[in-house]
Amino acid sequence: MRPYRDIATLAGLQVVCFGVLTHLEPDFFLLHLYQSILYIAILVMLFYMEDRWAYMIGMLASVVWLVMAYATGMMGSALRQLFGAKNGGSTTPVGIVVLLTALIAVLMITLSGRHWKKEYSGLGKTLNTFLVSFGIVAVYYGILIFWFWNMIPKV
Repeated sequence: MRPYRDIATLAGLQVVCFGVLTHLEPDFFLLHLYQSILYIAILVMLFYMEDRWAYMIGMLASVVWLVMAYATGMMGSALRQLFGAKNGGSTTPVGIVVLLTALIAVLMITLSGRHWKKEYSGLGKTLNTFLVSFGIVAVYYGILIFWFWNMIPKV
């Protein structure tokens, strides 16, 4: 059994979640579509056995997505809906998918970190891989945030 099948499964689930969000929020179709590109890239890296990069980008992209979801209020809104549902309220499909995506992101961070520690810890590749992966994720999400920010209508 390949050691990274769990990471590939989580990356595939993230792509599915973003695909569902494109359907649920048609106004943000392109944003969710572009968010899935990093996870598709992780799948491609795993296919070509470049798991060192896939693990690091998986961790970093998931952390950035969680920070963005929290900063934009999506996570807070989804959690309020979830806890409100226990008191007789209701949850929206978007809220459910956001919480599922957050759970998958936390699992991606945890499992990628475990794989990284098991397979690459102590080999002297950590700093280089981190810096290059961080640069890729930072530039990618920077462009995505800039583009999204300019999508918001100015009042």
